[in-house]
Amino acid sequence: MIEDTMVDPSLQILQQLLVAATRDASAAMCQWTNGSISLTLDEVREIPLEDAGGVCNIGGELLTMVVLNLEGEQGGQLILAFDEENGRKLAASLLGRQVCTEPEWTNLEMSALNETGNILGCAYMNALTRLIDMELVPSPPYFMQDFGASVLQQAVMAQAMVSDKVLVCSTKFQCDGEKLDWNVFFVPSQELRKTMEDSIQNAC
Repeated sequence: MIEDTMVDPSLQILQQLLVAATRDASAAMCQWTNGSISLTLDEVREIPLEDAGGVCNIGGELLTMVVLNLEGEQGGQLILAFDEENGRKLAASLLGRQVCTEPEWTNLEMSALNETGNILGCAYMNALTRLIDMELVPSPPYFMQDFGASVLQQAVMAQAMVSDKVLVCSTKFQCDGEKLDWNVFFVPSQELRKTMEDSIQNAC
């Protein structure tokens, strides 16, 4: 069982910030999808890096990720993770098509999910920019797939040398009233994490 660390006041402030960011992202998603897709943030937790896979119940199934990088000292990664079924449903909804059953993802499907990552990532980075008073610009999102825990391991490997914890944002996505199980992982660099902590302490 992963211990919930939301008793930390700094994480509570961060959650309030990301709730507002997610609200902005939801408004953009609703506009983009004619009201069919919305999202809300449930909670933010900080957990040991080795426990991150347990949050998503990652097993041996094929998983999909959309990743955005922050370059430079104030860097990090924002990662959207979801299973094959939910990813396909979302892509089909965005494209106004039936759910694709072919094993290979088409360029259009990947582009649709990347745009979802772009909308969410920009909303989150804009919120963090307001927090630390320093502009954070994410890279263009990119699509990746692999099996089980290796997906998350690949995505966070660059941060593993400088941080032993990961921020997990439990996000609820709905498509035409049906829940889509997604997770958002935010892995700041050591420098960005310190900047965030300093800014939050000043706000307390």
